[in-house]
Amino acid sequence: MTLTDTARTIFQRAMADCNVERAMARHVSARNAHLNIDDEDIDLGSMHRIRIASVGKAAHTMLPALWKYLPHEDVAGVLIAPQPPSPMPDGFQYFCGGHPVPNEASFAGARAALATARAAAEDPEHTLCLFLISGGASAMMELPLDPAITVAEAAAFHRALVASGAPIAEMNCVRKHFSAVKGGRLVLAAGSALCRSLLVSDVPASRRDSLGSGPTLPDPSTVKECREILARHRLLPQFPASVRRFFESDTLPETPKPGQLSARACTLLDSQDLALAAARQAEALGWTAVLDNTCDEWEYREATSYLLDRLRALRREYRQVCLISAGELSVPLPASGIGMGGRNQHFALYAATLLSPGDGAVGVLSAGSDGIDGNSPAAGAVVEAGITKDPILRELAMRALSSFDSHNFLSAQQATLTTGPTGNNVRDLRILLAEPNQ
Repeated sequence: MTLTDTARTIFQRAMADCNVERAMARHVSARNAHLNIDDEDIDLGSMHRIRIASVGKAAHTMLPALWKYLPHEDVAGVLIAPQPPSPMPDGFQYFCGGHPVPNEASFAGARAALATARAAAEDPEHTLCLFLISGGASAMMELPLDPAITVAEAAAFHRALVASGAPIAEMNCVRKHFSAVKGGRLVLAAGSALCRSLLVSDVPASRRDSLGSGPTLPDPSTVKECREILARHRLLPQFPASVRRFFESDTLPETPKPGQLSARACTLLDSQDLALAAARQAEALGWTAVLDNTCDEWEYREATSYLLDRLRALRREYRQVCLISAGELSVPLPASGIGMGGRNQHFALYAATLLSPGDGAVGVLSAGSDGIDGNSPAAGAVVEAGITKDPILRELAMRALSSFDSHNFLSAQQATLTTGPTGNNVRDLRILLAEPNQ
């Protein structure tokens, strides 16, 4: 296999290893009217009803994966996902929430999720609430605390945040303080009902409260931190007037804090699972695998230089080395005038421009586990050293980078990686391969 073929194979096999249904089976079981979640036993015999809100890019795979462990009497809820499962369980309302910015269905789905939680609060002793949360939920389920803010204004707010280049935890701190369903407010609506969350995480393991902007977990961030983030990234002038007024209000409410919510959560999958799966697959193909997530949430240029330098150093130690890095990189965008692409293709193309003929046999893959990279139809890209060796191609590559149009350049070089939506979302994966220089 070529280096690009090898990188594609490692990515595809790692994704297959991180199957949501398999992950659910590792953490959830059921027997004799008891549901077990990570060794916590829940007696379903005392529960008259089960209510579920499943939200995010993996919501439509998480719901059927859980369904087999539940009794099917009086189980109902809300699904907010890119598409419905087939078949759609009875008793569920489906909403196709928008991403990366909310749409009308995001608002309607948020209202339905809140109604589901509030209904549980009416009979808390006999209702089990299960929340299935995955990446993408921040936009796919949205409802401003200020009811005067419209869908279009909320979309503009989200768009400005995404383009800011702020780390995901900072973006979600701002979102939590904006929303009626984030920062623990969704689970707060369920009152004293027994609530448990199952997570497919696209955030750092230490910041689970950032997943989907934490609708079911207490929020350690504060209004003061939120305002500091807004000021540092100069975001307020980019927001619609109604959103600016909301954040500038002296009465901006605080989110529920640790100690105010009794929320328990089980992480089914995260980016470390994907990185470890990729390492296993690389080693099965005869490569020495090295994991390095140091550059998680770095700006893409700094991260690219770091990973290529690390690969060059490792190449001096190992004959065939595969450097694996999970997490997400920051690519600040201009307010307008961008082409087609996403952070993974942008990273791969920038890496290609930094590789010199002296680097020899090197391959670089970067892809999103959700199968969607930015505003393009690709999940990411895979490039080899030499792809921009021709002066004309190099000039075109530099233009593509400057106009944030990586997809069209890479597509012309048959270097894009297209999977379609995967029904999963555990952040991005970078795979860098190096063989000995001849």
